[in-house]
Amino acid sequence: MDAKTVSQILNELGENREDYFNAVAPPIIQASNFAFKKVDEMRKAFEDEFSTFLYSRGLNPTVKILSQKLAALDGAEDCLVFNSGAGAIFAAVFSNVKSGDHIISVDKPYTWAQKLFDNILPRFNVSVTYVDGRKIENFEKAIQENTSIIYLETPNSWSFYLQDLEAVGKLARSKKIVTICDNSYCTPLYQRPIDYGIDLALQSATKYINGHSDVIAGVLSGSKALIKKIFNSEFLNMGIGTTPFNAWLMLRGLRTLDVRLARISETTKKVVDFLKSHEKVEKVVFPFDEDFPQYELAKKQMKEACGLFSFYIKTDSIKEIETFCESLQHILMAVSWGGYESLIIPGCASVKEEDFNSNDPDQRRLRMYVGLEDPQYIIDDLERGFLNMQN
Repeated sequence: MDAKTVSQILNELGENREDYFNAVAPPIIQASNFAFKKVDEMRKAFEDEFSTFLYSRGLNPTVKILSQKLAALDGAEDCLVFNSGAGAIFAAVFSNVKSGDHIISVDKPYTWAQKLFDNILPRFNVSVTYVDGRKIENFEKAIQENTSIIYLETPNSWSFYLQDLEAVGKLARSKKIVTICDNSYCTPLYQRPIDYGIDLALQSATKYINGHSDVIAGVLSGSKALIKKIFNSEFLNMGIGTTPFNAWLMLRGLRTLDVRLARISETTKKVVDFLKSHEKVEKVVFPFDEDFPQYELAKKQMKEACGLFSFYIKTDSIKEIETFCESLQHILMAVSWGGYESLIIPGCASVKEEDFNSNDPDQRRLRMYVGLEDPQYIIDDLERGFLNMQN
């Protein structure tokens, strides 16, 4: 997708300004329901709520403008916008399984995807097999007669493992298995799973799509048939669509999506280079680093790698890791990513002090997100952490 097309989608698609007083920015249609002048018009709305505005639990004009843009960015026929990324995952999976089915998932997916697979789906007699998604043969071996879904997350947001989207898409279609890919890491500007034969692309719009750390939302894109199927069941029944106000905030965020991603990607490379050369860092894991084991695959199916990566501190002490994190004055210790602010999460935050094992590299791992700050501002803060850690 070229820059001209991206600009047209972000700034113009779906914006029929003559419909709202020629206002430059779309309005927030903060309405719960919509009126009809003819009984037959209402009748048709009852028959197919996916085709018109009836009740904002379903379609809403402000949300519709946003969904048109997001579907176009994904290269999809249509999309739905949810009140969270977890909601998008839930609807995508639940709409494509029945009792007795089997799912193949990449190992260690996003927390709430794994909780869905481990805690909720077994109640409905749906089983899940986790595989190392770096090799296509692992998917081939895991397929059963009742496999209905292959669930992907590429790159993973901690290990950054990738799956070969084209190979998995081809395999799944040959077996008539629905594929779902969490594309939160890249956004559709830097990776489009649907182009590689994936059926449903989802992402947490909380991250880069909104970009200002003030909205929780999720996106699910695919064919019109699959999206309508989800709309008429999980989406309407659970009432998990986003609100008009949040949609308006995301429309505002989309205006700067491409420039934000470009800035973040440029800064990230400088921060990664700094960390790779630091004596207290064992290694950095970043898909667009030439030392990354799947670097060639990353370059093939990703345009860029944005701002999320992990690095491992050389230490035997959990206290040193804690001191490093607590010494940072500008990089915030918080979950998520994709906003304007740089963030960090230490892996040892999920480990009690007495259980810390320095021989487990994951406990010495820190996940970092690079925001919109000046590169040297971020690097100086990291250096502050390293210096205090050694005192």
